[in-house]
Amino acid sequence: MTVENVKILKACVKKADIPKVYRSIAPIYDIWGMLTETKARKRCLELAKIQDGEKVLEVAVGTGSAFVEILKKNPHGWNAGMDLTVEMLNRARKKAEKLGIGNYSLEPGDAYDLPYPAEEFDVVLNNYMFDLLPEQDFPMILGGFFRVLRPGGRLVMANMTKPLHWYNALSELVYRIRPSLLGGCRGVYLLPYLESAGFIDTQREYVSQMTFPTEVIRGLKPKAV
Repeated sequence: MTVENVKILKACVKKADIPKVYRSIAPIYDIWGMLTETKARKRCLELAKIQDGEKVLEVAVGTGSAFVEILKKNPHGWNAGMDLTVEMLNRARKKAEKLGIGNYSLEPGDAYDLPYPAEEFDVVLNNYMFDLLPEQDFPMILGGFFRVLRPGGRLVMANMTKPLHWYNALSELVYRIRPSLLGGCRGVYLLPYLESAGFIDTQREYVSQMTFPTEVIRGLKPKAV
């Protein structure tokens, strides 16, 4: 897949409507995630290479499926999570509380305006968010991720992506017919945006689960910028 032949479909959910959409699907999101996202989330955590004692941020924690794994890997560091939808955050909090680990915060937050100082985190993770957002907003949000990462820090993301095979194309067909069935998400291709934002040593992997296509991307913030 090359940049020249990638056409990202238009986002159909307005930013102001995102909490409403995900408030309605919060009760069933874990089932959807288990069927279509677990392989990609696991790979994201592998690529993040979290070391105990680091400062880790997950933007768009959803119901906390990845966040609880972050806590397990980083019990002596600091772990921050944020999400736009309170109902999703409440489910993430319940999962985190069961671990009995207190070194975290889970707060409402907007990826468009990260409430953290520059160079605050060693790792930033973000799963299944850009596939919901307008393409013209990608550079600004990635710029925010770049800002809060320390030099040498890692950004790892997973998003629904463009299909490689005919059997992966069902999700895109559904999106064209009725986007709400996919929570307003469609396939994206973020690698060129990551590189334009200043990330280096980028890599992209394609993961298919239940024919649902996901791209897992990692990039590093240069040690000297």
